[in-house]
Amino acid sequence: MQAGVNNGYFSQQGQQPLQQDEGKGGQQGQLNNIQPHHHHNLLSTMSPEQIRRDQRIGLEAIREFLQSKTSFDVLPVSYRVIVFETSLLVKRALNILLQNSIVSAPLWNSKTSRFAGLLTSNDFINVIQYYSQNPDQFQFIDNLTLNGLRDVEKAVGTTTSLETVSIHPFKPLYDACVKMIQSSARRIPLIDEDEDTHREIVVSVLTEYRILKFVSMNCKETKILLQPLHELNIGTMTNISAAKLETPVMEVIDLMIQKSISSVPIVDDQDKLINVYEAVDVLTLIKGGLYTDLTLSVGEALLKRSDDFEGVYTCTLNDSLFAISETIRKARVHRLFIVDDEGKLLGVLTLSDILKYILFS
Repeated sequence: MQAGVNNGYFSQQGQQPLQQDEGKGGQQGQLNNIQPHHHHNLLSTMSPEQIRRDQRIGLEAIREFLQSKTSFDVLPVSYRVIVFETSLLVKRALNILLQNSIVSAPLWNSKTSRFAGLLTSNDFINVIQYYSQNPDQFQFIDNLTLNGLRDVEKAVGTTTSLETVSIHPFKPLYDACVKMIQSSARRIPLIDEDEDTHREIVVSVLTEYRILKFVSMNCKETKILLQPLHELNIGTMTNISAAKLETPVMEVIDLMIQKSISSVPIVDDQDKLINVYEAVDVLTLIKGGLYTDLTLSVGEALLKRSDDFEGVYTCTLNDSLFAISETIRKARVHRLFIVDDEGKLLGVLTLSDILKYILFS
């Protein structure tokens, strides 16, 4: 592991010998539907009891797989992790995230030589809310450091505080998944310790997406997870927060804060899904310290979205976890919106929902 310090942040190169691994902007999002697989023919020859039995067998096999692997096993052959010192200015951290096309970074306290939490898009949303509630403090925003995020959290009374959960890279992958679910975190830093100096070492950050992709690539039992979603009691099907293209961005940000969610689906007047506004989209609006774009509507804000946005992923209640797993294996999916045959929004299925179902159902 090599690390270089550069104006308050590290860029670390990692080496990993074990792993075999490895959009669109605009107001009208590209909708990517789950593709049917040849298992539909197989399903017609299986009884409901057989399908349910295979589902149980598949889930147990995946749990054993997660127990048998470490978090380190999931990391790609080579990787880079950017680590911010807590004395870094928030606006500088934001620009580095955007320049490197990442949405989170571990924090490092150089005084204690210890991991200090994980910076995510939620922290920037808290900053936006704080200054919208305290406009007289806006003149000081350019001097806000990552150290000050704790005070911002307290001031806005947020339930999404700075993520501090972590795990040793050689602990079972199953344990990392449990920690993430228990702490409602979508990613978990892997923290080691130098045997001689006892200084902590930030090895990497593991995401739910990376874990589920690893499972889909390496655990053949995903092929027998053929029960349809409507039988699984999985995902959120009631009280779905949605917005329209004309909804002000600040209203969507308030929704994210109130509901502790990372995205809001965008629907038309017939409740048909047309796009999604994500927490990471907020970062693009405030880059360079410009907060005036927060007065835009969602539709106007989506026009500023990066061209590498991969689109909105959808599924139906008749889709299986195998079909969804295949999509995760092939594409960078963070959530799926559940729609009916006409494209009307019914619910949302997050990667946390899938992971929780695999671990505890």
